[in-house]
Amino acid sequence: MTFHPSDQGLSATILVLPEASLMSLAATLDPMRAANRIAGGPAYRWQVVSMDGQPVATSCGLAVQVDGAFVPQRECDLLIVVAAFSIARHVTPRVISALRLAARRAGMVGGVEAGSWVLAMAGLLDGREATTHWEDLEEFAARFPQVRVKPDRWVVDGPVFTTGGAAPALDFMLALIRGRQGIGAALNVASLYVYDEVRLHSDAQPLVSLGRLGRLEGRVARAIRLMEEHLETPLAISAIARRIGCSTRTLEGLFRETVQSSPGAYYLSLRLQLARRLVVDTDLSMAETAVRTGFSSIAALSRAFRRQFGHPPSAARARSQT
Repeated sequence: MTFHPSDQGLSATILVLPEASLMSLAATLDPMRAANRIAGGPAYRWQVVSMDGQPVATSCGLAVQVDGAFVPQRECDLLIVVAAFSIARHVTPRVISALRLAARRAGMVGGVEAGSWVLAMAGLLDGREATTHWEDLEEFAARFPQVRVKPDRWVVDGPVFTTGGAAPALDFMLALIRGRQGIGAALNVASLYVYDEVRLHSDAQPLVSLGRLGRLEGRVARAIRLMEEHLETPLAISAIARRIGCSTRTLEGLFRETVQSSPGAYYLSLRLQLARRLVVDTDLSMAETAVRTGFSSIAALSRAFRRQFGHPPSAARARSQT
């Protein structure tokens, strides 16, 4: 019933975990504020909560004030978990227990960005379709084989929804407003953010590294997509050039003109960015991280990592755990 036309106000509880993205929180919360402004009344009511009722430090360091502590016994129409980094550290047995209890009292439960991981850890996605941020889709699928993972911007399966990052969260909220108050209201809310409300839930999440390159130079975009599809077993640059139908020299020139980098350096940067995410955000061993990112050994990974980031992967992991 959440998406059906209704004149009744919708109540939402937004649980924010430490290191959540401020953008994702804003994309989830502010469309309800905007919808109320356009409706001229309280079409949506919300409370933002943390587990202990204290302000939450977001991933950018800015502390977000909350309305109080999470009370799982409180009923609501929509329960949304917003999370991003260091899930293993922040999702304690207490969080999981509280979320399971709260889910039984909510009309619909959702996870934004890494909120999907929290729902999956609580068993709320078992046997359901779900998505998460595009960077983590492969790892999410491996960690939760009982979940049918999709690369969509947002997914609704019964009384549960999941979204990618901030923009997909906004897409979901606009779809919710469209379902409850009509397309005119949704378009008016989108216009407040100068946002083209044209994204379908089934649209795949774009790979961030591509950005707008697909519109600028198709061969570079195709080359980058090939790189991203072969991070564990890197392709030779000459093989990438053949696959997209140009010479290695031409590809070198296109990359320098478009992204101010050689194809090889760009490819290495992609692998190292993945390595850093695995080092900082997971408990994978350094050996497994090296394998996942196409390095022949821990030593090879460590040398490249130090050149890129100024410190070895062991130091990055130690910093993430303090």
